[in-house]
Amino acid sequence: MGGVVKRAFRYRFYPSAEQAGQLNRTFGCVRLVYNRALEARTRAWVVDRQRTTYVQSSAWLTEWKRTQELAFLNEVSSVPLQQTLRHLQAGFAAFWDKRSRYPRFKSKRKSRASAEFTCSAFRWRDGQLTLAKMDAPLNIVWSRPLPEGAEPSTVTVSRDAAGRWFVSLLVEDPTVKPLPPVAAEVGVDAGITSLITLSHPLAGVSDEHGKVANPRYGQADRRKLAKAQRDLARKQDGSANRAKARMKVARIHARIADRRRDHLHKLTTRLVRENQTVVIEDLSVRTMLRNRRLARVISDASWSQFRSMLEYKAQWYGREVIPVDRWYPSSKTCSVCGRINTTLALNVRAWTCPDCGAEHDRDINAAKNILAAGLAER
Repeated sequence: MGGVVKRAFRYRFYPSAEQAGQLNRTFGCVRLVYNRALEARTRAWVVDRQRTTYVQSSAWLTEWKRTQELAFLNEVSSVPLQQTLRHLQAGFAAFWDKRSRYPRFKSKRKSRASAEFTCSAFRWRDGQLTLAKMDAPLNIVWSRPLPEGAEPSTVTVSRDAAGRWFVSLLVEDPTVKPLPPVAAEVGVDAGITSLITLSHPLAGVSDEHGKVANPRYGQADRRKLAKAQRDLARKQDGSANRAKARMKVARIHARIADRRRDHLHKLTTRLVRENQTVVIEDLSVRTMLRNRRLARVISDASWSQFRSMLEYKAQWYGREVIPVDRWYPSSKTCSVCGRINTTLALNVRAWTCPDCGAEHDRDINAAKNILAAGLAER
């Protein structure tokens, strides 16, 4: 990996009432501009079969600001509005390349409230951050230091459903460098009873068999969440008590997500630091979530987030992540002699190979086969 890594550092901050109002207006304008541009680009294609670009949507934004109906767009910084058009363009580019679905409209209730500011729309001075259209710097809680001498190139401000405010600073981090090569290689089998199973044990992470326990943070707070949701359902729409109950539900969800993310960060960092090659299954999590019996536990395991973390950390530190075809029969294949069973029910957690007599734990055997298949694909 060459060059300096760009890394985002996220912090909590506590805006004043005036700052919160300005940011909430910015979030609303960003969402409106995105939806208007998406509608206009879709209409241009459906009616005239014309592909539009960012340049054209930017010209539309200028026209919208001149109308009496949308004159309020001038009250917020223009940079987040331009950035959301760039994000829309990236969404269309991914759709045309068949890497994602068609861009969807942003919902006021369900979409993430965020705004992106480039260096022309904020002032960074003496460790204080002041956004455009604001007189005072943000009250940021510096939970960890930025790299020495770092200058943010992009700032993203967001508010989650629990009402917490975050600011993410994108900086160049010279401290992220490739690690010294190691000989260790590991296969990873994703599971439910165990979060993952490794082809060989990892001290301090897995047990002696290579299995990493599944914390099931969603399951742990399930009763508390169910009670909060029942309380929310009893509140009258539009009332202050309903708003308080909704916030309580959001805080429980935020606690679950925070704990899960922290655990996955620690786990993926250990895997990347101590192994030169990590081989994983190329799972289609979206398809697996259609199984109503397993959807909740699959979501709680967060396999997609695990893979995402693993891949970008491997890129940072000069490691390799190899995905294995999802149809590879890793559980049905004997890791000793290579015999493939025609059937193997999901409830069979251990089996004996009829040919060589080897006794297998289903998950450990799958992890060993995944490692062998990944190394063979190099």
